[in-house]
Amino acid sequence: MKSKKSSAGRRPKQGAARNGASHGSPPNITMQKVAKLAGVSAMTVSRALKSDAVISPLTRDRVLKVVKQTGYVPDATARVFASGRSGFVAVLVPSINSSNFADTARGMTGAFERAGLQILLGDTGYSLKREEVLIGILLKRRPEAIVLTGGVHTPEARKMLAAADIPIVEIWDLPKAPLGHVVGFSNAAAGRAMVRYLYDRGRRRIGFIGGTTNRDIRGSERRAGYIKGVKELGLPEGRIVAFGKPPVSIEQGGEALGLMLEQWPDVDAVACVSDLSAFGVLMECHRRGIAVPGRLAIAGFGDFDVGRCAWPRLTTIGIDCVGIGERAAEIVLDAIGARDRRGAMPPARVTMEFKVIARETT
Repeated sequence: MKSKKSSAGRRPKQGAARNGASHGSPPNITMQKVAKLAGVSAMTVSRALKSDAVISPLTRDRVLKVVKQTGYVPDATARVFASGRSGFVAVLVPSINSSNFADTARGMTGAFERAGLQILLGDTGYSLKREEVLIGILLKRRPEAIVLTGGVHTPEARKMLAAADIPIVEIWDLPKAPLGHVVGFSNAAAGRAMVRYLYDRGRRRIGFIGGTTNRDIRGSERRAGYIKGVKELGLPEGRIVAFGKPPVSIEQGGEALGLMLEQWPDVDAVACVSDLSAFGVLMECHRRGIAVPGRLAIAGFGDFDVGRCAWPRLTTIGIDCVGIGERAAEIVLDAIGARDRRGAMPPARVTMEFKVIARETT
């Protein structure tokens, strides 16, 4: 019995060693445990973890030493309830594989990090229904603000966003009925501008290659701009090939050219919904021995790396993708600042510039 009593007496001591600062982080380490090890109250631990809280340097150092040794991570959920601040901004993009949207997210990241905020990124897969689901999930986490790609959303998504009472920024578009702030450009004007450019280069039988559905709203607007452009110039209409679900791939771009040439063998220029599909068209021309730009001019959209590195290099529409992210972040931070001052920031509408980047394919 004595042996068992002695052994039982030693167990708490061993447990204390495991829960102490010198043997790493145990499971479920709490603020209360950190406070006990540091010899302070839980409130003092909370203050020590806030850089702007009033606390003596010696006490803060002692608490932070225990925090580091135990691996304690503050409970973000508890902090949200206590402060009403989550510390993150929700950002939804159609595809994380697109360098354009990746650059836009990168433009936001720097500004948010300097302000002590983080991005929680969601991929909608060009689906408005999936965007609706993600909005519902993200709003439950109480983001400081939400940034959405495009200005078209489901009625339910618009309803949730209207009730959220947080700054909302729609990017990459100029919606007619914005939910809040806007940083974008007219995709229709970009499609129209490319038609005008090809016309000025002497092309009169211009086709368009895009996706099979309207899931890519911005791509659909570029197609609408193409349609308006050829009509205004009195060019042959209807030379449109819809092939592949957005985002249209390189391979699908090549296959779409085959369909284009079957229907309109005299086509002398092709405007594509993106640089990826345009690169596919270019590769198919190489396979078929079609001279570019002699026999066929090719233009894309987005100024992707693949277009800049292709030979001949792709003519395209260039957008300041990083700049869109930077301006969106500025607006979010201004809106959060206005809210903290119990004020209201008027809706901002920033129109970004685009430009035709002329290269060897035209």
